[in-house]
Amino acid sequence: MYFVLMEDGNLIFGTRAVIEALQAGKDIEKILLQKGLSNELYHQLRQALQGKTVPFQFVPPEKLKRITDKNHQGVVAYLTEITYYSTEELLTGVFEKGKTPLVLILDRITDVRNFGAITRGAECAGVDFIIIPSRGAAQINGDAIKTSAGALHRLKVCREDNLKTIIEFLKESGLQIIACHEKTDNLIYDADFTKPTAVIMGSEENGISNEYLKRSDMQVKIPMTGKIASLNVSVAAGIVLFEAVKQRL
Repeated sequence: MYFVLMEDGNLIFGTRAVIEALQAGKDIEKILLQKGLSNELYHQLRQALQGKTVPFQFVPPEKLKRITDKNHQGVVAYLTEITYYSTEELLTGVFEKGKTPLVLILDRITDVRNFGAITRGAECAGVDFIIIPSRGAAQINGDAIKTSAGALHRLKVCREDNLKTIIEFLKESGLQIIACHEKTDNLIYDADFTKPTAVIMGSEENGISNEYLKRSDMQVKIPMTGKIASLNVSVAAGIVLFEAVKQRL
C-alpha cells in the first residue's frame, strides 16, 4: 500500500491500495476514479465501495496526473482527517445521557472555510453532532480543521448517504426539524429551541433543498434591517444556534 503525505491529508493511490484501505475500515474522504476504467481490479473496488458512504467521482486522467505522477492506476483516494460517526448511535447516546438533543444538518455546504467556521460556532454552542451528506459537502481537510480552531477534533460529524431518510429518522426519534432560510415569515425567535431540535442550514448558492424544506416542522429566518439581504452561512448558523443557547440557559 502506498501513502503520500499531502498538505491536505494522506493521499493513497493505486487500485489495490485503495481496496485494502476500504477493507481495513479506513475513513476515506473521497475517491477519484479515472473515466473509462473497466478492469477486474476496478470492479473489485466498486464491490468494496458497496454499502459505504464514501463519495467517489469520475475525472479525466489529466486531473489525476496533476495530483500525483506516481503509478496511480487511475485511482486516487484521500484519507479523512477525522472519524465519521453513525447518526443513530450518536443520537441514542445523547438521549441516554439525559440531554435534550441539538443537532445541526448542513445541506451541501461546499466552502471549506465556511464549514470550518460553522463547526467552530457549533462546538461553542454545545451542538451534539453535525450531519452532512456523503456527496456535495466540503472536503474536511487541513483548511477546514484550521478554520474550525480545532473544533472538528471535538465535535462529532456524521456523513450520510440519504439526508431524507435521516431527517425522517430524527423526526421519528422525537426531534423537531427547523429549517433556516430567508423566504419565510417566521423569525428564529418564534421557534421553541428548548425541545429536541435539528437545525438545517442550506448551501451558499442554492439554500436548503425543497425535499428537506417539505420535511421540516418549522421554517424560520433571521430578521435583518440593513440593505444587504443575506448573511454568510457560517454567521447565520451562529446566530441561530446561539438563539437556541439563550433559550436553553
